[in-house]
Amino acid sequence: MKNTFALLAALSVLGGCQSFSEISSPDAPPAEDSQAVASEPAAEQPSGSFSEDTLYSLLVAELAGQRNRFDLAMSNYSEQARVTRDPAVAERAFRIAEYLGAQEEARETALIWAASAPDSLDAQRAAAIQLARSGRYDESLEYMEKVLQRQGSTHFDFLALSAADTDPQTRSAVLQSFDRLLARHPDNGQLLFAKALLLQQDDRADEALALLASHPASRRDVAPLLLRVRLLQNLERSEEALPLVERGIKQHPDDKRLLLARARLLVELQRMDEAKSAFSGLLQRYPEDDDLRFSLALVCLEAESWPEAVYYLQELIERRAHIDASRYNLGRAYEELKEPDNALEQYAQVGPGSEFLPAQVRQSQLLFQLARADEARQRLRQAREEQPDYAMQLYLIEAEALVERKQKDTAWALLQEALEQYPNEINLLYSRAMLAEQRGELALMERDLRYIIDQQPDNAAALNALGYTLADRTTRYQEALELIEMAYQLDPEDPAIVDSLGWVHYRLGNKDKAEDLLRDAYARFPDHEVAAHLGEVLWHNGKQDEARRVWKQALEQTPDSSVLRSTLQRLTGSEAP
Repeated sequence: MKNTFALLAALSVLGGCQSFSEISSPDAPPAEDSQAVASEPAAEQPSGSFSEDTLYSLLVAELAGQRNRFDLAMSNYSEQARVTRDPAVAERAFRIAEYLGAQEEARETALIWAASAPDSLDAQRAAAIQLARSGRYDESLEYMEKVLQRQGSTHFDFLALSAADTDPQTRSAVLQSFDRLLARHPDNGQLLFAKALLLQQDDRADEALALLASHPASRRDVAPLLLRVRLLQNLERSEEALPLVERGIKQHPDDKRLLLARARLLVELQRMDEAKSAFSGLLQRYPEDDDLRFSLALVCLEAESWPEAVYYLQELIERRAHIDASRYNLGRAYEELKEPDNALEQYAQVGPGSEFLPAQVRQSQLLFQLARADEARQRLRQAREEQPDYAMQLYLIEAEALVERKQKDTAWALLQEALEQYPNEINLLYSRAMLAEQRGELALMERDLRYIIDQQPDNAAALNALGYTLADRTTRYQEALELIEMAYQLDPEDPAIVDSLGWVHYRLGNKDKAEDLLRDAYARFPDHEVAAHLGEVLWHNGKQDEARRVWKQALEQTPDSSVLRSTLQRLTGSEAP
């Protein structure tokens, strides 16, 4: 009922309720724009000059917002923004729509707000971003330039990122628009940054780098300077990036982004002592930043400064920050300090998450090394019961540990148990197939791998495993070649697949081609099995001295390799090269 009391209540709510009007989206402009926005007059609240119908609709919207019915609040505010064209109503409608992720409503109300508040940089910026999200880049740029002319923060970077995933024609059009704006505003660092960002997204990193290197803004403004550094890193030119960052720090000595970029570059360049000092200095400046504290701990681990790593990791646990990652890495540090019980204590406390399985692997390996195999298996069983979502992976961890320690029958029984619980699970079947090959059960191995390939035709590992086994253990060479070539097409950079391809060509009598492929595989991955294959092909190609050198080098790295020893015995009559 629209009575006088209701109208007075509406005026009271609309004029005084601040919390609902402060709704903002996670995608709202970042804090760096706050200075530009703060210079504008505060947004005018809806006033009592509206009709009774409008006031009643807005009252319902406010009450709905207080009761978390933001959908109803958005509907009413959007409708009244269209009716009244009032900037405060339009802004509030936009904030609610943006919070709810209602893109069409957000775009429409942002445009109403921008039209009704032409002097508001915030409104023009909101309209530009919403148009960019909708792919209306030319219109978006018009609003961006309005902000630019007022010397406000423009978010050209958002426009560039929005256009990055579009078709080449759209990206080209946006780049041309950037060029027009740069011609009118040549000293604008944000615009330069955005154009370079779009060039980078368009796989034109060299052009982006040249643009930034030639422009004064990239030496003055932090954002383009940091982009230039990232481009150099992507082009594997990090040595050139470090002086850039250091010059930037001289101009902006208190900029945390530059200081952090320098510290990370030092890590990348393996200058660990300097990196440790850089992160330590950052932590002194920002003692509440636990991300920095964790980074410093990791740098200490990389620098093998184990006691320092322990100190920072324990501090993180006390501060309840990065707890599982800290416990996992603390376990690693204690292992290096020869304190296995402390390491096991930390691994056991790692909870579900990205560090859980790595902690279980290291815990089981450590227990097996300590001849506490029963305890290792008991802990893994307990973990399967307590964390059923990880049970399948925990079976695999245990089976692999058993195979590594030559307990193949026990591992076989465990995999059979796991497959009863998880029938036709691809990873378990693959593990059983690999173990079946070692047990000489080639028919079962082929059955499992064929099932995997049937379910996952693009599984390069399964294709390669079956092809290699057929080439190595049978005379089905042509079939093996077809399987390995399929794997090679899927993953031509995998040295194991290149090795298989070389081996099957050797079996087919293509010894020169086999030698080329095996040399390539060994250069990429100097593994003892690849060395055995390469040495055998070299031996049969009349290059016995080189074959012996390859075998000797591999034996120095893997002296207990049964593959190498059996190859040497078969070809030379001795296990020594």
